[in-house]
Amino acid sequence: MSIRIELGLVHLEGACPVGDAEPLLAALQSVPEVVVDLSTTTRLHLAVVQLLLVARPAVRGVPADPFLRDHILPKLRQLSAQDTMPGGGASV
Repeated sequence: MSIRIELGLVHLEGACPVGDAEPLLAALQSVPEVVVDLSTTTRLHLAVVQLLLVARPAVRGVPADPFLRDHILPKLRQLSAQDTMPGGGASV
């Protein structure tokens, strides 16, 4: 599994396959004011990306992958900044 949770921070590490979507959903629902760290992410399955887009968690770190860095990360940050719900994330 490429998801590690510690003290309100969810680390997505390496390649995150479709099987990581369900544990990520559980983490996003159980950790108040969760922050997702993408600094060591190399790939994200579309299901994981969709979940992040819907949940709108605060995001930190910059993935090395050019597509994630240039296209996905800016949208995640934009959605997180627009969110008005307490805790920085939408209810999933």
